Amino acid sequence: MPASTNEFWEPESYDHVIGVKNGGKLGTLRVKPSSILWKPAGAQKFYSKSLDDFIVWMRTGTLVKK
Repeated sequence: MPASTNEFWEPESYDHVIGVKNGGKLGTLRVKPSSILWKPAGAQKFYSKSLDDFIVWMRTGTLVKK
């Protein structure tokens, strides 16, 4: 990942655990100044996209292919 031009003032990242109504865990969303990461429940690794790619996707509905 390239160095980020954005920054959080405190802390470095935020994790949000997403659950389902029956009490199970859907996954974890991690927000960083440079990227958005997703880890499904039971997975070992996060999937990530740069914040720039995420912004393009949200504005256009089209994922950036790299």
